[in-house]
Amino acid sequence: MDSIKKNRIGICIILFASLLTATGQMFWKMSGGADILFVLIGFLFYGVGAVLMIAAFRFGSLSVIHPMLSFSYIFALLFGRFLLRETISPLQLLGVLTIMAGVVLIGGGDA
Repeated sequence: MDSIKKNRIGICIILFASLLTATGQMFWKMSGGADILFVLIGFLFYGVGAVLMIAAFRFGSLSVIHPMLSFSYIFALLFGRFLLRETISPLQLLGVLTIMAGVVLIGGGDA
């Protein structure tokens, strides 16, 4: 797990960026394509997340940092479940666990 220690700052930044981009997407969903305020708020969150993604790559290996963007899928699933009251199927839950396992395996493999 030396890779995670070596890339710690970049990983923290990219996880926050993933959270912000998923939040932006959630606002777009909540807008229904009609509420311009939610669309603009979504762009704000997504834009800040994109800038943070760029910054994150300065603090770690691309092969470790980039796969961490997959956490946006997990954040989106959680937002859907707890904020939008969507149902999570067992297959979706298995998908989240698979993503998490893949990110850990990739992130821990950098020398």
